[in-house]
Amino acid sequence: MNPCKAIVVIPTYNERDNLQRLAKEVLSQDPSIHLLVVDDNSPDGTGEVAERLAAETGRVSVLHRAGKLGLGSAYREGFARALEMGAELIVQMDADFSHDPSILPVFFEKIKECDVVVGSRYLNGISVVNWPLRRLMLSYFASVYTRVITGLTIKDCTSGFKCFRAQTLKAIDLSRVRSDGYSFQIEMNYRAVERGFKVAEVPIIFIDRHAGTSKMSKKIVREAVLMVWKLKVGSLFRALSGGRR
Repeated sequence: MNPCKAIVVIPTYNERDNLQRLAKEVLSQDPSIHLLVVDDNSPDGTGEVAERLAAETGRVSVLHRAGKLGLGSAYREGFARALEMGAELIVQMDADFSHDPSILPVFFEKIKECDVVVGSRYLNGISVVNWPLRRLMLSYFASVYTRVITGLTIKDCTSGFKCFRAQTLKAIDLSRVRSDGYSFQIEMNYRAVERGFKVAEVPIIFIDRHAGTSKMSKKIVREAVLMVWKLKVGSLFRALSGGRR
């Protein structure tokens, strides 16, 4: 059993078909888990489903946002709210069952020896189900590209299934993190390592979404390509100037 208060942050946009079953599976993993749904004013009524779950379970909270403002901003606001709620561990995961809730106890065990746990699709070969080859290659080589440019040793730099210690998120300073999509995952990893935190990976099997539509776009890919250079150049500048800003 996890002795810490853990809050799982799940951004949603039109995830009505997944949310009820996902919430049940997440909460069943451990009695210490609380679920925070960050809904971007979903037209399909996802926010209303979340409110009903909150009333029924007492372990679900809902953060309603005005509209579709981006994945990175959803996580920043969700993490900030989770910290305000007194979370000791904060998990980020997708709402579409591509991330298996049964891995949560593995995260809670692993984080006893580190500061960030990443659910890795590429730790033991490639563990992805139902992805077209083009998208698989894009994701895999995005991680390779990131490692080459930034020096990170994480096998899956773009994974969106992670667990953070509260003090790690506080030290990263979420107000300085402005990226979205793939680049948000990369930046959070980089900021954690840059500040001396230990990042560990556990293997997961990534299964493409059960319902709804993918939110991947060319803009997100372009942002990730540029972000790794911004991180590297920014790190070099701080080193030359004798400190972090």
